[in-house]
Amino acid sequence: MSRVGKMPIAIPAGVTVDIAENNVVTVKGPKGELSRQLPSEMTIKQEGEEIIITRPNDLKRNKAFHGLTRALIHNMVVGVTDGFQKTLEINGVGYRAAKSGNVLNLTLGYSHPIEYPEPEGIEIEVPDQTKIIVKGISKEKVGQAAAEIRAFRGPEPYKGKGIKYAEEHIRRKVAKTGK
Repeated sequence: MSRVGKMPIAIPAGVTVDIAENNVVTVKGPKGELSRQLPSEMTIKQEGEEIIITRPNDLKRNKAFHGLTRALIHNMVVGVTDGFQKTLEINGVGYRAAKSGNVLNLTLGYSHPIEYPEPEGIEIEVPDQTKIIVKGISKEKVGQAAAEIRAFRGPEPYKGKGIKYAEEHIRRKVAKTGK
C-alpha cells in the first residue's frame, strides 16, 4: 500500500472539510477556503477528526493517485491553517526589487524595468531591495508565482547573479583564464 496514501490526515480545530460528489473537496479555515476536484477512483471518508483515503485496487494508476490525493488534501489543510511562503534572494550589482500597490517592480540589468502584478490569492512582500517573499494559501500558486519571478533572471553559475530561492545552492563554475 502507498506509504503516503495510507497515512490519515488530521483536521485541526477551526477547519471544516466538505466532501461532495465526484470527490470535490472543499477545505475552509482561518486563512481562507480552497476547493479541488480529486481523482474519482479514490474513496475519501471523514472519520471524526481525520480524513482517510482508500483505493479500489492495486493498479499502478490507482497506487499513484492514492498518494497524490492524500498529499493534495494535506496541502489544502496546511494552507488554510498556516499558509505557504517562498523566499527569493536577488544577487547582483544594481539588481533590486520594489513594490508599488500590488505590482512588483524589478530592476535586473535589462534595458527596461520588469513589472509583475500580484496573482489572485498571492501576497508579495519586499522587506528589503534584495529579498522577495511570496505568500499564499495554495502551495501550487505560491510555487508558480515564485518560479515566474525567478525566471525573469535565473542565477548564472559564474558570479551567481540573478534571482534564486533562499534555500537554493548555486553550483559555481571557474571562469576561463587567459595566458
